[in-house]
Amino acid sequence: MRVTLPAGAPGDVYPFAVPAVRGVATLRDGLVFDRPVTCFVGENGSGKSTVLEGIAAAAGLPAVGAEEVAQDATLAPARALGKRMSLAWGLRTQQGFFLRAEDFFGFSKRLARMRAEHEQRLAELAAEYRAQDRSAYALALASGPERASLGELTRRYGADLDARSHGESFLALLHARLVPRGLFLLDEPEAALSPRRQLGLIGLMRDFVAQGAQFVVATHAPILLAYPDARLYSFDDVGSDGAPRAAEFAELEHVRLTRDFLAAPEQFLRHL
Repeated sequence: MRVTLPAGAPGDVYPFAVPAVRGVATLRDGLVFDRPVTCFVGENGSGKSTVLEGIAAAAGLPAVGAEEVAQDATLAPARALGKRMSLAWGLRTQQGFFLRAEDFFGFSKRLARMRAEHEQRLAELAAEYRAQDRSAYALALASGPERASLGELTRRYGADLDARSHGESFLALLHARLVPRGLFLLDEPEAALSPRRQLGLIGLMRDFVAQGAQFVVATHAPILLAYPDARLYSFDDVGSDGAPRAAEFAELEHVRLTRDFLAAPEQFLRHL
């Protein structure tokens, strides 16, 4: 996959005023996603999430959240950016999703609402058929589609995502939604995951990469950045053009700082 932007942003407005967005427009070949896993890394406000959201809008991927990308008011700037982005595909896919870590609880509520709607409809059908003194067989036929939909929700996501820990339910959601040959855009998934669960996510990603899936991950987490042979784009130290640059794991500021801190935390803490 390749993502390009035309030069000349439409005014100094968000998201086109973000240096990283302007920088992508300066890249002759655009942002190239030539490996199964690509990671965006950079400081808060560096523009990595903005670019990722624009790609999600341009690709037309469904969102795992309270609302779809096309309806989510918080993604209106991403939709404007996505309209200007051009995506070139080696192999186009209609499978996949976009997930922001902060949207997980919204999606959990969305599932609960869908489950409640199916259960309410089943209760209404039962009351209606009892009032009409119709047979249990007729009720079973009429309620079949609602029961099937309810059963599919349970099969995919379990009886209640909220019954598990945040990290467990987050991974369970990913496992339920990942499919072979899909494109998956994840924005800071480490927010929900302990270090051990981050390793679990890497294992899950490798399973689906082996089945043709592709991942683009915006992250601060050195564990996720260490995914074998991942393409890493740094949104820090980008130079005057602001363009994200390909980087090596060992040279990333996030990695160096974390390594130095763990080696001698007292050296950092005494200056705070």
